[in-house]
Amino acid sequence: MSSTQTVAETAANTPTAAAVDTKLEVVVIPVADVDRAKGFYGSLGWRLDADFAFPSGFRVVQFTPPGSPCSIQFGSKITSAAPGSAQGLYLVVSNIEAARAELAGRGTNISEVFHAATPGAQFERETATDRISGPDPDHATYRSFATFSDPDGNGWLLQEVTTRLPGRGLSIDLPTLIELLRDAEVRHGEYEPTAPKHHWSEWYGAYIVARARGLADGAAVQDATLHVGLASGREPAQA
Repeated sequence: MSSTQTVAETAANTPTAAAVDTKLEVVVIPVADVDRAKGFYGSLGWRLDADFAFPSGFRVVQFTPPGSPCSIQFGSKITSAAPGSAQGLYLVVSNIEAARAELAGRGTNISEVFHAATPGAQFERETATDRISGPDPDHATYRSFATFSDPDGNGWLLQEVTTRLPGRGLSIDLPTLIELLRDAEVRHGEYEPTAPKHHWSEWYGAYIVARARGLADGAAVQDATLHVGLASGREPAQA
């Protein structure tokens, strides 16, 4: 039995208990130069959420990667950790080569795409011999990577995930799902008169997934409209 099978079976067989949602919201990144770090993360195309400075010398800057429910923070008097000590920070993508190309196009010094010859090789230095150039030959989920660092040396790890292990789907609480369904009903009603023939679930599903990825309402409508148009084989109608 492989380690992947063991993990999958454990995840599938572990009973779940009702609990209050405790969502990971922010990861603190230790940096030496706040403005330099702000420039770097802005250059990645990440959304700037906040930059608050106080007379005490405390300053907090927050960025959110595209589609991520979790943000990062850095600043002054925010952590005692040594600058550059955060390592192995995961950024999950559905297409590792496209994600790497976009970051490289933004001027990021990013490694080539690689897969690991042995478990854990993705956390070793870029020159490690257990890093094999190119994506996993079968593009198996969880097995293709690329790495880059910010100016302080905090290390980021891109990982391609195309299919998640059991129990690792969307994390949406019931009130949020109800609200999204109501939003989808209204927006789909506006779109339907000019839409190609389709089942409502196709548009609803694409819209809700886009909103769960952090897209605003208008962008989610565009995603859902494009999905239905491509699925029908026709030019997508404008919502």
